[in-house]
Amino acid sequence: MEAAFAESHSRFEIPGTAEVVPGNGGLPKVRIASPAAVGEIYLHGAHVTSWKPAGEEEIFFLSSRSRWEDGHAIRGGVPVCFPWFRGKPGDPQSPAHGFVRTTAWRIESIAQVGGAVAVTMFTESDERTKKWWPAEFRLLHRVTFGRELSLELVVTNTGRTSLRFEEALHAYYRVGNVEIVRARALDALHYYEGTDLHHKQNQLGDIMIGSETDRIYLNTKDTIELEDPLLHRRICVAKENSRTTVVWNPWAQKEHSLSDFADDEWKKMICIEPSNVSDFAVNLAPGQQHSMKSAVRIVNI
Repeated sequence: MEAAFAESHSRFEIPGTAEVVPGNGGLPKVRIASPAAVGEIYLHGAHVTSWKPAGEEEIFFLSSRSRWEDGHAIRGGVPVCFPWFRGKPGDPQSPAHGFVRTTAWRIESIAQVGGAVAVTMFTESDERTKKWWPAEFRLLHRVTFGRELSLELVVTNTGRTSLRFEEALHAYYRVGNVEIVRARALDALHYYEGTDLHHKQNQLGDIMIGSETDRIYLNTKDTIELEDPLLHRRICVAKENSRTTVVWNPWAQKEHSLSDFADDEWKKMICIEPSNVSDFAVNLAPGQQHSMKSAVRIVNI
């Protein structure tokens, strides 16, 4: 079985730089090791689980209780949410945040891009996806691991009818203590809190986390800066073709209801998510393509 696994992926590998290996729970992952950065992305969900630019500590949070198995999303890293965000309206039995984050994606290519390594994976509609969503689509996730981390989601409508979808790069950033970090660049913008999509609220100043936070910021374009005084770094999250930004932390009470979080792990993470959700869901005509991009860089402070 291991020989078959190695043979099926060996043509994509870059010896000494990018290898396809069994990861946690036996799930296959691409392991990157270059002078610019080390990182990991699983075929399960096309899910980035690690990125460390040269000379830096780990950027992403992973729960110690994450379930590494088919049918379950990885808790932490960068899950891909598509074609809906949160629950599917009118269908409480549907998988939260869509079905692609628990799908086994396929590798399209692994390539060196200057000093960085670009890993491209894809998934597409089939009989299994049509049980949840009737659309015909192809979804590509291209992640470039370097001194900067670039992520791109490309959706193609391969069917004969228009489709409407939500999408998010649900990134969990590792922090020293979430109660003292600050997120900047959302001042004066409107947001929805939780599932209340009828009452817009207004952000005043920087975002500081002092309770359960689950917000969709609307009409956002600017780079978000997450300042972390304990880890002495600023995480800068830029984006393109993304009109909303989600900020999430479960806090203590909600964390206890999530079996794949360990006690007090909420203190060590915050999600900042480039997205197109709610009022800003994407409409795509037959044959059209849509791309959403995010770029993450680290500044020491």
